[in-house]
Order: sequence, then C-alpha cells, then structure tokens
Amino acid sequence: MVCVPYLLLLLLPPLLRVSADTTEPCELDDDDFRCVCNFTDPKPDWSSAVQCMVAVEVEIRGGGHSLDQFLKGVNTDPKQYADTIKALRVRRLKLGAAQVPAQLLVAVLRALGYSRLKELTLEDLEVTGPTPPTPLEATGPALTTLSLRNVSWATGGAWLGELQQWLKPGLRALNIAQAHSLAFPCAGLSTFEALTTLDLSDNPSLGDSGLMAALCPNKFPALQYLALRNAGMETPSGVCAALAAARVQPQSLDLSHNSLRVTAPGATRCVWPSALSSLNLSFAGLEQVPKGLPTKLSVLDLSCNKLSREPRREELPEVNVLTLDGNPFLDPGALKHQDDPMISGVVPACARSALTMGVSGTLALLQGARGFA
Repeated sequence: MVCVPYLLLLLLPPLLRVSADTTEPCELDDDDFRCVCNFTDPKPDWSSAVQCMVAVEVEIRGGGHSLDQFLKGVNTDPKQYADTIKALRVRRLKLGAAQVPAQLLVAVLRALGYSRLKELTLEDLEVTGPTPPTPLEATGPALTTLSLRNVSWATGGAWLGELQQWLKPGLRALNIAQAHSLAFPCAGLSTFEALTTLDLSDNPSLGDSGLMAALCPNKFPALQYLALRNAGMETPSGVCAALAAARVQPQSLDLSHNSLRVTAPGATRCVWPSALSSLNLSFAGLEQVPKGLPTKLSVLDLSCNKLSREPRREELPEVNVLTLDGNPFLDPGALKHQDDPMISGVVPACARSALTMGVSGTLALLQGARGFA
C-alpha cells in the first residue's frame, strides 16, 4: 500500500521504478534496526525510503531539496491507514536538510499520530509558509522527546506554540539548539505539564535577557533539568533572575561553556530556586568563585576554570560534592589545555571535554536506543 510511506516519510510520491545501476540513497542495517537516507542526488529516488518502514530508528536527510512537490498529498486523511501505520516499528525519527512547507510538516505529524513514535528530531530545516489553523485537539504523535537544531520558521517566534498544538500532551524532554528565534509569545504557548528536561544549549546569542524571554512564566511546572551550555549566559545572577521570573524549580542547572562574569558589586541578590541541588559552572572562564551562588548544593562543578588559588570556605556554598579539577592552582598547565586542546601529549580531562563540546548534551537523552526494539 504505497500511501503509507507517502504519508509517513515526508509524503513520498508513488513508487518509482528503480534502475539497477542507481546508487541507493538509503541504507538499512543487517538487524533492520537503523535506516539512513541521504537524498543528495539532483533528481532523488524518494521511493528508496520505503525500505525504512521496517526500522526502529530512521534518519532521512533531504539533500537541501525543496519538498513543495509533495504538497498535493497534504489533504489525504491518514485515518484510513491507521492500522498499518500503528504496525510500523519506528520509535525514533530524524528529518533534516530540506525546505519543508509548514502544511507538509503538519501532514506528516498527523500521520505520525497513528504511529508509536517516541522521539522526533528536526535538523537543518527551513519551514516555509503559514502553519495550518490550530486543530480542535492534538492529532500528532505522543512524543516523549522533541529535538530541534538549526530549524528556521516563517512564523518567527510563534513556531513553538504552533508546533505544540499538533503534539499530544506528555512531552518530557525538549531540546532546541541553533535556534533562529527563542522569543516566544507566551500567550500562544500552552503549559508543558510533563516536561522535566529543557535543553537550550548551543544558542550562543541567547544571553541572560533572551533566557528571560524564552522561559515563559508558569509554562514549565515540572522542570527538573535545565541545560544552558554555550548559550551566551553572562552572570549566574542574571540566570537566577530569569528562573525566578519564570517561576521554575529545576533541580539541576548546567551553565558550563559560557564566559561568565562575576556579579557586579551592589547588585541585587537573587533568590535561587529552592529545589536546585546541582550547579555546573565548568569551562566558564571564572577567575574567582562568583558571589551570590545558592547557599546550599549537593553538587557544584567548578572544574576547568581559571582559579589561581583554592577557594576559601566562606566563598563557597555548603556543598556535598565539589569539583575543582583542571584549575591552575591544581594544574599549572590547565590554561594551556583549555586554550589549545590539540596540545600533544596526554590529553587531560579539560581538553577532552573541550574537544567534544560540539556534541550536545542531548546525546545523553538519546542513549539506550535498543530499548525500543
């Protein structure tokens, strides 16, 4: 039944005849677990993606092509194929490298609403045109994890609220990197009742003020883990103010890989979330322990900074686990490895971390894929 891949995999056209001498753009592993397609050919054979229907983990990259040609199928009702779609094994889907009309994206989400998909990643996409009117009820998939990296939207900052309306409730992890807009109109955003993890890492232009705009008040009541690595954060107190304004209570906060400044003398002291127990300030360029930190923590990571002496007891919060590795007062060569991780010889922990910074912490959420098989 050719309409199933047509709807599910970016609304593929009717199956084309595949010539024997054509290199297949899709590869399915021997276990029928992971299938990857990369349609880089100027005239791609989209029908190759049909082999991915047996896989648990599917990645489809569109080679930068515009997918306007598939708009003719957006009004097809996927309900007539519901049983077949439910039988698909796919649990993780990544779509990337294409220009996708918003109407087409919504049509794919509607079809996926009948699947057992749990994790969706959109990467290197340009979403064009207006989003269809908001449905009376969410008809898209019941995702646990939604990840977006370098996705632009014609609707600007309203994109998250519009996308949210098509997803069934229950999203637990939201990861947004290299976003073109994080200034969400809060009035158009529904509450993320089940969201426990919010990762806004790898948005270097966000900054303290941008965080204030992104964290809409009372929209993240269950938030436990907030990651802001390489997100242009400026001061711990500025982050604290944004958390207070949003009225969130994360237990863990990651501010690593930001060039943090010490809070200016006389600045208003911020009251940190009472639930906060773990704070990561590694790779923050700190030359001294910032003032105004939470008074009590279970974990404080100050590794791989520029501390030239051991912090005094009164400079630190009451903490159970304190990490200071990779600072000059413990390792005189630490600064060299932080500035140039390619220095020859034994690679210390700080250099290893710097070399792997390009891999977002979202990776940790994507481990254990075989558990879905």
